[in-house]
Amino acid sequence: MNLDNLPVNHHEKGRLFLSNDEIETLLKASKKSRYPTRNHLMLLMMYRHGLRVSELINLRIKDVNLNRNRIWIKRLKNGLSVEHPIQGDEQRAIKRYLRKRKDALPYLFVSERKEQLTRKTLNYIIKVASNKAGLVGVHPHTLRHSCGYYLANKGYDLRLIQDYLGHRDPKHTVLYTQIAGVRFEGLW
Repeated sequence: MNLDNLPVNHHEKGRLFLSNDEIETLLKASKKSRYPTRNHLMLLMMYRHGLRVSELINLRIKDVNLNRNRIWIKRLKNGLSVEHPIQGDEQRAIKRYLRKRKDALPYLFVSERKEQLTRKTLNYIIKVASNKAGLVGVHPHTLRHSCGYYLANKGYDLRLIQDYLGHRDPKHTVLYTQIAGVRFEGLW
């Protein structure tokens, strides 16, 4: 989604993100698939790290440092590449997934044909999981928006969210702080 071309009142068009409960429902639904370990991990990482589709499918095993619980996120679209921490549940999911792999491919996520995952495949995985979860209008970028919304709703400042998502320009991040309901708590 190109935020530059959106009208000023774009936030009135509907939610671009999922709530915490909806994310949990989506993640549970992703486990009801042919490749539950991989699919759950992909959606979890897209959400937790605010990954774009291309950023996820281009992740390499070498980008993950399980000894330090860190992952190197190579941002696209001229974004700022950064190192993110990996939470315990995510680390365990990565280890579980890698134990099941029997190939020597450099990519973190591979298809059933033992090739780099494609955009089309990831779009399909998210569509199937969202249908199973009973969620409408979920697309891959929804998970990135959900990450930004979560961080804003936790009260993190614009600059931290901007760096976390790899935005060079704060105008791309301000959307999340505009719609964060937590800003209005305690006003009355």
